[in-house]
Formats: sequence, structure tokens, C-alpha cells
Amino acid sequence: MTPYAVTYTLHLLAALIWVGGMFFAWMILRPAAVSTLEAPARLKLWLEVFQRFFYWVWAAVIVLPITGVGMLHLGFSGFETAPRYVHIMIGLYIVMLALFLRIQALQLPELRRAVAGEDWPNGGAVLGRIRRLVGLNLILGLVVTGIAAARPGF
Repeated sequence: MTPYAVTYTLHLLAALIWVGGMFFAWMILRPAAVSTLEAPARLKLWLEVFQRFFYWVWAAVIVLPITGVGMLHLGFSGFETAPRYVHIMIGLYIVMLALFLRIQALQLPELRRAVAGEDWPNGGAVLGRIRRLVGLNLILGLVVTGIAAARPGF
């Protein structure tokens, strides 16, 4: 296996974990939780889900730029000679990272406080804000995936 193939595989796996996890949470877990759990149990479930999933997202957030820079140098000899679609993917990654950091640093602590204080209405409102940010990040992740799949050479 070539160095590029290893780098590309790690990059792809990190993206699949992050985007696939958001897809699962948005399309499968959320509707199931809404239909079967009362608000307190649902909010506690989401705290556990975020705690577990965000470890994987952090890994993806770290692996993606490392492997991305590796692919830039192995495939295009650097940023300056990379095609426009690579620049767009990098820009969308930065936006996705900013949204994730907003959830991690601002929304999640607020959700923890609401659950700890048994303030279920506020917890629901915070979870709604997190859901919208995850939805936006999911859309961006799907766009990046589409760009990668449609790139020249495939």
C-alpha cells in the first residue's frame, strides 16, 4: 500500500465517522428518542451520546487536517498547486470545525447545567439549538463528501 493510499484511507475513515455519526444521530437516533422517551430521559441520553460521540469527533477533527495536508503534499506538491475543489473542501472543514467547537464549548456545558438542575424546558431548548447546528454540519459534511466523490480521477 502506498503512502498516499494509507493517508487517503485514514482521511476517509475519519470523515465517515464524523459525517456518518451525525447522519445516524439526526436521522435515526433523534426520531427514536423523541417517540419513546420523556424529556428528562431523552436529555440524559443525549448527554451520554454526545460524550461518547465527541471523542470520535475529536479524533476525526485531528486526523482530517493531518491526512489532508499529507494528501496535499503527496498528490499536489502543496496547497498552491491543489485544484479549487480541495480549497473548497478545506474551507468547509473549517466551517464544520467552528460549528463543532461552538457545540462543544458553548452548547454542551449549557445542556449539562440544565440537566443537572433538572431544568427540562431549558435543556430542551439547548438540545434544539444543538440539533440545528448538527443539522447544518451534516449538510456541510454531505456537501464535502459529494465534492470528494465527484472529484476528477474517479
